[in-house]
Amino acid sequence: MSKLETSLIHEGEHFNTTNSVVSPIYQTSTYFADEDIASFAHAATAPKYPEFYHRHGNPTNSQVAAVIAKLEKTEDALVLATGMAAISTAILAVVQAGDHVVVQNAHYSAALIFMRDFLQQYGVEVTPVDQTDNAAFEKAIRSNTKLIYIETPSNPNLDITDLEFIGKLGKERGITTMIDNTFASPINQVPATYGIDVIVHSATKYLGGHSDLTAGAICGTKEFIDKAWRRSLVLGASLSPFDSWLLLRGLKTLSLRVRQINENTLSLAQWLSGHPLIQKVIYVGLPSHPQHTLAKKQMQGFTGMLCIEVAGADEQAQFARAQALLNGLKLFSNAVSLGGVESLIAHPASMWGASHTAEQRKKSGITAGLLRISVGIEHIDDLIADFEQALS
Repeated sequence: MSKLETSLIHEGEHFNTTNSVVSPIYQTSTYFADEDIASFAHAATAPKYPEFYHRHGNPTNSQVAAVIAKLEKTEDALVLATGMAAISTAILAVVQAGDHVVVQNAHYSAALIFMRDFLQQYGVEVTPVDQTDNAAFEKAIRSNTKLIYIETPSNPNLDITDLEFIGKLGKERGITTMIDNTFASPINQVPATYGIDVIVHSATKYLGGHSDLTAGAICGTKEFIDKAWRRSLVLGASLSPFDSWLLLRGLKTLSLRVRQINENTLSLAQWLSGHPLIQKVIYVGLPSHPQHTLAKKQMQGFTGMLCIEVAGADEQAQFARAQALLNGLKLFSNAVSLGGVESLIAHPASMWGASHTAEQRKKSGITAGLLRISVGIEHIDDLIADFEQALS
């Protein structure tokens, strides 16, 4: 069996039927049909068939999916146009009107909006719980619960959910379990090994790694991926040939990038922890994180995401200091998204303020002084020096 780094380069190469070392971009919407009508009918109905019509499949999409499935240790995977396309398609492949879903208080903002607004408008009940409390998940389950949807580490507050507990709970109760594994990446965390049924990603982030594409991925059993693929046909969020090719290219360096990012982030978190203007550093790799022991148990690395909360007498003072820090940083760009080779920083209260109530922000740990940092692969000395000059 190939090692991870080798699989990133060579998995799914059989989908490249040319002599090109680098898989080509199949910039076509449709393919020549076989003269045999029976073969044509098979191509029109077979899940993810790579050479029928682009909304159904694409050879590069098939290769990318094979690599991601290998990483997540699942039978199959499906790639789509965005992370939210993956999240919404996967959820809609599980639930329908009258069903119930257990979620967390802290999730990626767009996922929370999907749960709160879309699902409930269409007759699906949703119960949010504290993800750090195992008993809360069990208590929230009802007779019509069909899905437990988790995200760990969570966005943006970096709380940890107990994967082993959730996987076992789902199996015992016959409930599908699903995780957004974007923040960790499969280099740092493989949820399938803990019994989680479905894994979704915003492949825009670590999997792509260069902030030059949008994509999403769903990983699971072949049966589930076939079902999700049929949902995707009518939802229409197929991944473009060029973005698929970019994603395949980005995946080749995933392990190298993530390991350097992990190392940089731990060093930066340790440095920030000692600064008097930083009130709090939230990083799962620090012993000060309240769930550090659990993180060590289920993660192989601690991710490139950390949060800091600047000091201030009140919210207004915190906001002003957060703004001053953003203005002072030179290497950390004030931008949304994460997981690229470049370092980014964002103010969650500003990003999501319009779509969350004050109570929802509080439950998600989003304060006026909170800053979310995505650490890149720049030299750590330069990253620390940038914060040092900005804080001074």
